[in-house]
Amino acid sequence: MTTRRDLLRYGVPILLTGCGGGGAPSPAPSPAPAPAPVPTPVPGPPLWSGYAGSAQHQAISGVATQALARVLWTTPVDLAPPYRAGGELLIHYGSPAITATGTVLLPVRTGSGNGVRLEARVGTTGALLWQQDSAYVLPTSSWTPSCSVAVDANNRVYFPESGGRLLRRDAADSATGTLVRLCFYGDAVYAADAAGLDAAVQVCTPLTVGADGSVYFGFMATPTNSANVRSGFVRIAADGSGTWVGATAVAAPIGAFDKPAMNAAPALSADGLTLYVAVNTQPDGTGLQNGAILALDAATLALKQGRTLREPSAGALAYVTDSSTASPLVGPDGDVYYGVLQNVRNDHNGRGWLLHFDAGLTMDKTPGSFGWDDTPSVVAASLVSSYTGSSSYLLLSKYNNYYGAGTGDGQNKMAVLDPNAAQPDFITPGVQVMKEVITVLGPTPDPTTPGGVHEWCVNTAAVDPATASVLMNSEDGVLYGWDLRANRLSESLRLNAGLGQAYTPTVVGRGGIVYAINNATLNAAGS
Repeated sequence: MTTRRDLLRYGVPILLTGCGGGGAPSPAPSPAPAPAPVPTPVPGPPLWSGYAGSAQHQAISGVATQALARVLWTTPVDLAPPYRAGGELLIHYGSPAITATGTVLLPVRTGSGNGVRLEARVGTTGALLWQQDSAYVLPTSSWTPSCSVAVDANNRVYFPESGGRLLRRDAADSATGTLVRLCFYGDAVYAADAAGLDAAVQVCTPLTVGADGSVYFGFMATPTNSANVRSGFVRIAADGSGTWVGATAVAAPIGAFDKPAMNAAPALSADGLTLYVAVNTQPDGTGLQNGAILALDAATLALKQGRTLREPSAGALAYVTDSSTASPLVGPDGDVYYGVLQNVRNDHNGRGWLLHFDAGLTMDKTPGSFGWDDTPSVVAASLVSSYTGSSSYLLLSKYNNYYGAGTGDGQNKMAVLDPNAAQPDFITPGVQVMKEVITVLGPTPDPTTPGGVHEWCVNTAAVDPATASVLMNSEDGVLYGWDLRANRLSESLRLNAGLGQAYTPTVVGRGGIVYAINNATLNAAGS
């Protein structure tokens, strides 16, 4: 049969993964409670700085999560969700960020024109503190790409603006704050051709904030524009000054690539000296996009090293699609991980591969058996009671086995993997992949896949070391807690009836409140 992944492979804009049982949309979000007192601003590092929690994208919570007893509050992340004819919702909604005091910073799509705004809400009640409109418009893609927010240790929040610029607002926890617009190619250049540059230059990746206050992102630009910039990567320093490099030029020693991979958030090494980014080509006649991962000097954006991304099974060029939100992960030991798709129809059951490199990108290391639209999370080895290996950390990975793709049987799982131990791949036994430590099967049968269960609906999942658990969405419309010590789904909270949608993040805020996006709604869950 033809799978939805096959259709994307050939350039057809259609759902790859059903993140929901295909039922009717959930009821309208509940109204926000009456406003609560504004929290007293407290300086310090944010609880969740942006996509996948940190500049390394490890998705580790710094506070113990509450029990998943009830939905505390909800708010829409899209004021006009564009449901397709079959009921699917093909938008990668941007991850919230959480300040040190627990303020939730949330990108919101405002209507059919793909406009956006930024909202700041009290983490415990959902009461609106402030909101800021942006002239930014989401780039065109077969799936609407994500729009990201990030917050730094000085409580300054960053959000995309038109023309490849950023909005920066001070005092993220306060009802009022200083707002500035940062333009990496110069305010005067932008002012001389604002309308033209709004149309020509767009932020195209989530924002990543370093410990020194630098902000990194990718952007796309039309071939000719009055700023004379080319699609590439930007560093905006804490003082607002900008540095940029074109993707084609910086990647030239590695190969011919056109632009940043859309939705792939840059990642920083722990020492802040190296920036890892993904580049890809424009789609070829079949829709295929090839790509590479680059290590750049985090200050100058000069190339340190790079690797063309290839499948581990036969060495063929991997499919680095703009419809994925997979982003580089930097492990505690500096190793780098990045998820890709296979480039042959139905090969590897539509799961792709998690490629694995050393910090210098000079050595291939054991890959993972799943890479599609997923950024793995870091799990301390001590959290898994049954683990007897020697690795200090493990990786949490989506592990769906898509029904109808190759030999896929619909036995969709989440997995904890050992990045330093190997086993034969269960689909392609000739390839050694990361060893499975524990797995958990989706709990809800899927009537559309005989013998199968609903998929796990994850692009990044929060890990809670304090309770040795993982918080993750399923396509059945339920938020689950996976107890890693007992290896069982110990908690569940229904969010909606289930809906086909792009994969979604989970986030942990102050007091251990868990935030999960599902069906165009942010749900705050706790006790």
